[in-house]
Amino acid sequence: MRDAYQEQLDELADALADMCNQVADAMSKATRSLLECDLQLAEEVISDDIRVDEMRAAAEERAFALLALQAPVATDLRIVVSAIHGAGDIERMGDLALHVAQAARRRHPLPVLPAEVAPYFAEMGRVGVALALKAGDVIRSRDLGAAAELETDDDAMDDLHRHIFTVLMDRHWSHGVGPAVDITLLARFYERYADHAVAVARRIVYVVTGRMPGPLAV
Repeated sequence: MRDAYQEQLDELADALADMCNQVADAMSKATRSLLECDLQLAEEVISDDIRVDEMRAAAEERAFALLALQAPVATDLRIVVSAIHGAGDIERMGDLALHVAQAARRRHPLPVLPAEVAPYFAEMGRVGVALALKAGDVIRSRDLGAAAELETDDDAMDDLHRHIFTVLMDRHWSHGVGPAVDITLLARFYERYADHAVAVARRIVYVVTGRMPGPLAV
């Protein structure tokens, strides 16, 4: 019985890690659609978002079944409760990738990004995807060192986010208000995506140690 119960907990962790891989792929494609004005990729991200919602529902169903049937305590209870919250964070990451793809579709066939800011968004996309993939690895491994690394990795996204505002506030900005609004929103989507990846890692720290390391992204 205990082996079967542990297998169910492992399957729950695998489901969340698979969600991380799914939203990493979504952000990768969304970023490419944004940079390359690729409508097909944008549509793919938009249509695939339902899969993330379904994965969250399935993960939550597993978690609630464990609560009801196994009455977990201590570490096991922390795993199940953190899985419920983590599934919400990961689904939100998928929603943020969706917003990026929707911006690319909305402006198509015109580019959303002026040439001078495109490289920053390419890097934000790279950092975001790496954070999502690492969050998935942390869910499976419960590696506290790797979980802590996500906090440091997120600093790179915060720096890029701040730099975008420096560009927008520069007196030489010549692209008007509309593009500035688009860029401000897009930068926020990437920054929040990274924050939710960090929130997932912090929940793993809580699972292992019983202590939550600081405030979570919401």
